[in-house]
Amino acid sequence: MDIKLLLTKIFVLLLFSSGLNAQQSGLLSKDDVSYLEALTKAVLDSSRILPGQLISKDFGPNTTGGTLIRPGGRDCYPAFWIRDYAMSLESGMISGKEQKHMLHLAAATQCDQTFITKNGSLVPAGAIADHIRIDDGQPIYFPGTYDFEEQGNKIYGMTPPYDDQFFFIHMAYFYVSTTRDIQFLLNDVNGIRLTDRLETAFKVPPSRKDNHIVYSTDDYRGVDFGFRDAIVLTGDLCFSSILKFRAAKELAEIFGLVHDQSKAVKYREIAEKIRKSIPGLFLDQRGMLLASTGKSRQPDVWATALAVYLGVLEEGIQKKTCQFLADAYKKGILAHHGNIRHILTIDDYNHSTAWEVTSVEKNTYQNGAYWGTPTGWVCFAIARAHLPLARKLAKEYIADLRINDFRKGIGFGGPFECFYPPGYQQNPVYLTTVSCPYAVFKSSPDLHQGP
Repeated sequence: MDIKLLLTKIFVLLLFSSGLNAQQSGLLSKDDVSYLEALTKAVLDSSRILPGQLISKDFGPNTTGGTLIRPGGRDCYPAFWIRDYAMSLESGMISGKEQKHMLHLAAATQCDQTFITKNGSLVPAGAIADHIRIDDGQPIYFPGTYDFEEQGNKIYGMTPPYDDQFFFIHMAYFYVSTTRDIQFLLNDVNGIRLTDRLETAFKVPPSRKDNHIVYSTDDYRGVDFGFRDAIVLTGDLCFSSILKFRAAKELAEIFGLVHDQSKAVKYREIAEKIRKSIPGLFLDQRGMLLASTGKSRQPDVWATALAVYLGVLEEGIQKKTCQFLADAYKKGILAHHGNIRHILTIDDYNHSTAWEVTSVEKNTYQNGAYWGTPTGWVCFAIARAHLPLARKLAKEYIADLRINDFRKGIGFGGPFECFYPPGYQQNPVYLTTVSCPYAVFKSSPDLHQGP
């Protein structure tokens, strides 16, 4: 782990345990952590697609030869999504055997020859699939379809989303970190060594030559992050660049493990250039990071909180950022029932839309609905400025899960992907809504010893 990130997380753990009595020493009670663990495990079990299992009448059974994990349970998403799976790894609930199969599948379906889709979009060599069909293992590089021939219709950009390449690297890093199967990094997948595939993927998203920041253009746009693929962002891209920062650090660790020190140094230097460049490009006067420098150039809650969690921001900047997020939560412009908007209500582009350019209505889906996926990152950030507020937000998140828990029966669907009061809800039994916050909360000290 990067030493600055390690020191940051140690600082937060010390913050949780110092100057507070035994009743105020963490984000969640032991009972709430246990509840979230059990719910996350139940959602993950519902999301598994076993070999030969049929989950939809519209698709054949899983013929990939191993277990796959889709974004949620019930009838949602009958395919393997790289992004959602990779974001759930830190839950610690996915076995090494399962990880190895899905990592190999992602590598085997990496694009080895640049091609143009029937609808005119381009898939560059090295691109990682957005999702993979379970019945025939075909890679679909663009959101919005399960049809290999019809993919890439420009609604979701002219190239595949930028984030999947960096999540592919995270998959490899997490697998080798948890299994110590270093040899697998040196194995060939379809004739190409896995480490070479990782490097090729890293280079796919268009990036500035001087600082390695990911960017996009109006004429040749790509989705910056799949959890907002219905939003149009151009210019320099914050969230993608944060993911690239982490991927560079992970590649440095990977090449250290295979004793290639020159490449380890190279990727550490890239990570540092990205880290130093992010505030100058994206930071606003309040301490928030803008999503982009072109279209939809708006303060981005998810990117800001993730930057704090991954140790991107220097301590002085971070202090201001965390205080602003705490104040935003206190004012009621950040969260609802413990779930988080992509942007603050005061930062909506206008009365008709939250984001400047989008294909969905305001206060639905990615354009103003509330999501549980980033709640852990936001709590982590707020805790640095005001621990009681962070505990309150975390408790509200758990309370909402308890009310809507899908294990109560067919009439319940929590955790939902997103919602907006009074009645809008999207996709029940959604994995990252619990797996991402659980990864954060399970690492914080217990609130107290009892339930």
